[in-house]
Order: sequence, then structure tokens, then C-alpha cells
Amino acid sequence: MKRKRIIAMGFMGSCPIAGVIWQHLHYIIGLQRLGHEVYYIEDSARLPYNPQTFEVNNDFSYAAKLLQQLARTFHFSSRWSFCARYLPGFPTAGLPLTRIRELYRSADAILNICGTQEFNDDLLASERILYIESDPGVEQIKVDKGVATTIDYLKRHHALFTFGENVGTSRFPVPAHGLKWLPTRQPVVISLWQTRRAPAAASVFTSIANWSTSGLKDIEWHGENYLWSKSKEFLRFIAAPSAAGESFELATDIGEAKTRAKFVQNHWRFRLPHDLSIDRNTYRSYIRASKGEFTVAKDQYVRLNTAWFSDRSACYLAAGRPVITQETGFSSIYHGDGLFPFQSLEEISEATRRVRAEYKRYSNGALMLAHEVFDAEKVLRDLLARANI
Repeated sequence: MKRKRIIAMGFMGSCPIAGVIWQHLHYIIGLQRLGHEVYYIEDSARLPYNPQTFEVNNDFSYAAKLLQQLARTFHFSSRWSFCARYLPGFPTAGLPLTRIRELYRSADAILNICGTQEFNDDLLASERILYIESDPGVEQIKVDKGVATTIDYLKRHHALFTFGENVGTSRFPVPAHGLKWLPTRQPVVISLWQTRRAPAAASVFTSIANWSTSGLKDIEWHGENYLWSKSKEFLRFIAAPSAAGESFELATDIGEAKTRAKFVQNHWRFRLPHDLSIDRNTYRSYIRASKGEFTVAKDQYVRLNTAWFSDRSACYLAAGRPVITQETGFSSIYHGDGLFPFQSLEEISEATRRVRAEYKRYSNGALMLAHEVFDAEKVLRDLLARANI
């Protein structure tokens, strides 16, 4: 593949949560391994979050320090910038604004990771911006409702990619209205997750989740509400550990005492998520030390049959940890040993029984599936090719 100049744009500086950081790093490192000249730029009016102080304000020193450290570790030291578009004069850390503008004009492709990058006059100098949607459903419904700002925003992109691999097909109920949606999935640099160490005998199925959501991405369509939250689905399957005959652990913070007590009664264990969220290496170690993952999907992904799959679950697979996850339609596209889609408690029980009986088989199968489906070089090579980059 001819060497290209590619900019990855996202929000791992302004939202420096471990899962978000890994999601972005997989793009940067994967593109580097394909031989491309890769830059990471944040250029947003969004105020940054500091996980040490729990504050959201206009101070971007934590974001700058984090990006500088990541750039040193993952070999993009002279190729990053944080532009505080919310402050007068648009101050930057890393590369200066003059260089950012030059890169926008000269880049062969700009990846709008998670579709969170708002447009500005500088960025719109490029006609090679690729929209990469990690959360399918909301934008498609807005288009169907005729929301002009959403339609204009999406049409300004060179190509539209989505983790909802059924979007734009007859298997997805929301009309595309002439927009061409291309399926993609989370790239994973498997060598960063692979481990030869088997989980301890006392290990359990785990997952990491944000319990409380703002509700801003909940959306009404055809008289029904579609929720951007996993909490409703976890409650639907609260009896999963009892059905499986073993404890499950959830790294989340359920504030309501009655709800938390119901989970405990059903053999759920809890871990406070802050230390996992603030440190990417602790987050990775937690996944590697798990027996596997048990998780659900957001209401929107399930009821709209999106075929979405979690970037976090892909990391469990890359670590050789079997994944038991709620069906969203993905099993008609890829499947294999180590991945167990479910729609019922009976299927959860059967999956855990099989993993207990032949752990090595399903651990190996998880890693094989990660190589086949989520390998960063494969995913990103395909993405660029389909975007004609």
C-alpha cells in the first residue's frame, strides 16, 4: 500500500477514559503498522474532562500532558496536537495551529473517529474526511426525521462508515435516504492484548460499563423510545449469574442502593471503575485477568438489529478471553468458538457450561476470531480501500 498522510481525530485527550484511549490508539498504531504517516489531532470546542479532579473546564493541561505521554510511548511524538477551539486565538499544545491547517489541506484522509469531530472552516479545507460511527441508530433516525443539521453534517464527509454492520441493509429498519453506509468494526492491535497467562482459578466473567447516562442520545422513533443505555438490558438479565451457576463481576457504579442490592442478591460482584478508567494499563490488566466477558448491549443496538459489536469485547477476544454478549445481529456476519451471542437466560447458561468444560478451546477460539475479524491492519486496510484512499 502506498504511504499516505492520515490524520486521526477524536477525543481521547478531552475524555481521557481508558476505554476511549485504547479505542483511538488502535487506529493510530494500526495505521502506523500499515506504513502510513499518522497524526493525531483534537481540534474541538468541547471542554476537556480531568479524571483526577472530576472537573470539566477550559484548562487543557491534563489533556496535553496525557497526549504527550501517549505520543512518546506509541511513536507519534512530533505528530500530535490539541487545539482549544473554545478559547480565543485557538491555543494549542503540540503542533501549532499553522501546522494543523497545513495538515488539513495536505492529508490523504482524515478519520473522524466516533463521529464526534465538529466542523470548522480550517477542517473543511479537506474533502477527505471519513465518518466512523461507533454508536449506530441515533443519526440514522435523525436523518429519517429530516433533521437538516444532521443530514448536512453527514453529507460533508467523503465516506460514511459505521459499526452497525446492518445499517443501510434490509436487516436494519431505519431508511438510509440515499446515504451510503459502509460497514466497519473496531480495529484492535492484537499484540497489545495477547497474553500467554491463563486466568486464575478464581477468576470470573467481568465487564466494564457506564451505568448512568445523560439520556441525551435516547431517541423516539415511530412512537417508541430507544435508549442509549445498557442499564435496562442488564436489569433484563439480572438473573444471569444464577442461571450460569457462578458469579459475574461488573466494574460500574450503581448509585441506587435498591438496584445494587438486587444485583448482589443475584450473585453479581462489583468493582469501582475509577482506577480502571483512569489508567489504561490497569484497564488492560483487568481484562487479561478475567475468565471472559459477560455483557449486554444498549437498547438501541438490540431493538434496531444494528449488528453492532463492542470495541471492549473485541479486546477481550484479543486477550484470548471468551465473550458472552447480547445478540444485536452480528452473528449472521461473523461467529466462531469463543464468541457466544445470547437472547435468553438459557443461552447464557449453556455458554458458561461450555466454557467451563473446554476453556482452552474457547480461549484459543476467541483469539482466532480476533485475528480474523478485528485485526487492526485488516480492518484499516479495508476501510481505506473502500473509501478510495
